[in-house]
Amino acid sequence: MLDKLRHKELVPFIQTYMKQRTKYSVIYYLSNMIVLGLVSYYFVEGYNLPNYSFSVRLTHFIYGLAIAFGLLPVQEYIHVLAYKSHGAKNSSYDANLKKLYFMALADKFVSNKKEVEVVALSPLSIATLILILFQYFVNSEWTLTVASVMLAHTAMYSGDFGLLSYFKLNKEKQVVTYDDNENKISYFYGRKDQRNTT
Repeated sequence: MLDKLRHKELVPFIQTYMKQRTKYSVIYYLSNMIVLGLVSYYFVEGYNLPNYSFSVRLTHFIYGLAIAFGLLPVQEYIHVLAYKSHGAKNSSYDANLKKLYFMALADKFVSNKKEVEVVALSPLSIATLILILFQYFVNSEWTLTVASVMLAHTAMYSGDFGLLSYFKLNKEKQVVTYDDNENKISYFYGRKDQRNTT
């Protein structure tokens, strides 16, 4: 056993591995910066035009944040479906509104890095593709709403990218994980270090 993660300690666990420079943490921060740049551009676009309204732009930005939070159950359900596609029979999701995090769980189902990667990235990939397509079918003010949905939605994936960073940092150990829903613990197992100590 490499690690035992109590679900109530999820946030510090994720923060630890998001601070490590892996391809997953870099992709996460870079994606957020790109989308933030897009939102900023749509916010100030046409600032010098007479019909520009800061309050209208702000309203559309808030719409985007609200829609992103409204999509959380859909996002978690896609995680659950991804688990089921790999054979997990007892998939579910849990939420801690006090600490504002949500997590998909597969009780007693052993997952390797490849399976965790599919489960973690499926909702983000699907949502990002749909939102990019939406950008072409809405007017300039609603593009800000769509970009705001994308910003909030992307930011919500720190847990998934933190978990993938953990797997990346321990790739030599061929890590597998499973959830114990009853006790609210996730376990991580890996191969022992095979280096010769003589």
